[in-house]
Amino acid sequence: MSAIGKGGPGAWRVRAARTARLASALACVGAFAGIWAGPAFAQSQAGASAPASKAENTTNAPDTQRKNWYNDPFFALSNAIGACPLPLGPLMTKAEADDDAHYRVERGTTCWLAHKCSKPNSYLYDADIAAAIRQQLQGDALFAGTSIWITVQRRFVYAEGCVGPGFDSAALERRLSAIPDVEQVFVRVSSHPQGPLPYKTLSTAP
Repeated sequence: MSAIGKGGPGAWRVRAARTARLASALACVGAFAGIWAGPAFAQSQAGASAPASKAENTTNAPDTQRKNWYNDPFFALSNAIGACPLPLGPLMTKAEADDDAHYRVERGTTCWLAHKCSKPNSYLYDADIAAAIRQQLQGDALFAGTSIWITVQRRFVYAEGCVGPGFDSAALERRLSAIPDVEQVFVRVSSHPQGPLPYKTLSTAP
């Protein structure tokens, strides 16, 4: 026997009405839940994604800015060749500077511990060495037709840049070595600015 037969038409209509009301109520609850859950879900997603986005930006934007973090003397002794690439000199990223900090202390005190320096750190000589180089060699005829930069680090002097054919590199090394307190001199110059260079530049930095 059918369901209508068991309860009659009246009972069937009652059950149908109840079912309709229940469906309507569930629909209202679902709609309300959706209205409330939508912004909450979006907010939770935004909150969860913010740190990830920040971390991603940090990862994808490494600190590549190069600066002279330790103020090592770095200056042009001559600038006659405009196409000469600027040496990297003492320019470093922050990460490189942080990594170098311990070694600078260790290397700087070595000569004092060996009783070869009167100052407690060999880097303390650099400013005076640079001043003497400027005073004795700036404008000297030896540098005519050249573009040479000087870097002084830990009593080491680096002469880097571009020169004309026949430039006397040995004479430059002797002149720099004669400066008081200079321990070593490195002359790295080229007469072909467009070719491979014997010194690092920003474009060849590690």
